[in-house]
Amino acid sequence: METRKLAVFVDLATTQNYSRSAERMFLSQSTISKYIMALERDWQVQLFERAHRQVTLTRIGQQLLPRAQAILREERQLQQVLAANTAHNAQSLVVQGLPSLAQYQAFHIITAFTKRYPEVKLQFSEASVDRLAHALDHTNVDIVFTRIFGDQPNNYDVLLNETDQFVVLVPKDDPLAQQAEISLSMLAHESILLLKDTIGEDNPLFSAFQKMHTPQMVYDGQRIDLILEMLNQGDGVSVVMARSFDLTGFDNIKAIPLTPTIRSQMAFMKRPDNHAAVVAKFWAFATKYSQSLSD
Repeated sequence: METRKLAVFVDLATTQNYSRSAERMFLSQSTISKYIMALERDWQVQLFERAHRQVTLTRIGQQLLPRAQAILREERQLQQVLAANTAHNAQSLVVQGLPSLAQYQAFHIITAFTKRYPEVKLQFSEASVDRLAHALDHTNVDIVFTRIFGDQPNNYDVLLNETDQFVVLVPKDDPLAQQAEISLSMLAHESILLLKDTIGEDNPLFSAFQKMHTPQMVYDGQRIDLILEMLNQGDGVSVVMARSFDLTGFDNIKAIPLTPTIRSQMAFMKRPDNHAAVVAKFWAFATKYSQSLSD
């Protein structure tokens, strides 16, 4: 059983409000609802009585709540033991980040850290924003580098680096290339090449794309280089973050601001209860490095 679903169950029992639990757990309301329905389906019970926006525990929900809380306490204790063990093991740092990491200041921070501390074994892997949002729930991930839309999560330590914003990439021979700025409504009948992060439910553009008049989604993968190749050949348009790509060698592409402006914050995140020495070393280094970049 995924304890993430149990955590949602316990939190919703406390708040009795989907919106409030979504804010507290840094999830969408639809995800909260999906997790609860999954538990009810798996257990073949109804956990909550639903009335408008407020919910209350059913009788069986009240009986299951303390057991779910006990499981979560056991998991936290297990994580603490594992974290303490990691602190005494050989220095190994597990980092997950965006596929476009190399375009951000975080890349320079990580490479500078590895040069400063060559004894640290860095394990790096890529993941999408929606996966990174929950990567720290697994004890084998120390640091994530991701983008944040809206408020910072209050259940993790957050180190902000820089801001980013959406732009529209168009071939220079496309009529849209003559615009000073582009709105989503102007893309209603275009062939749109999108990264998966752009159409995830936690992305502010998700609902806007859902409301558009069936735009032709040609690509929805993770490879920004493939999108740039297609655009450079005059195929389609794309909506991406301004700092997530490099147009060197792609002379037929123009980047135009998206209106209204939608910004994100780039950040490192870690669990507050991860007390491994190597994690503290990286966090202190990244904090000092980030401050030097802003001076």
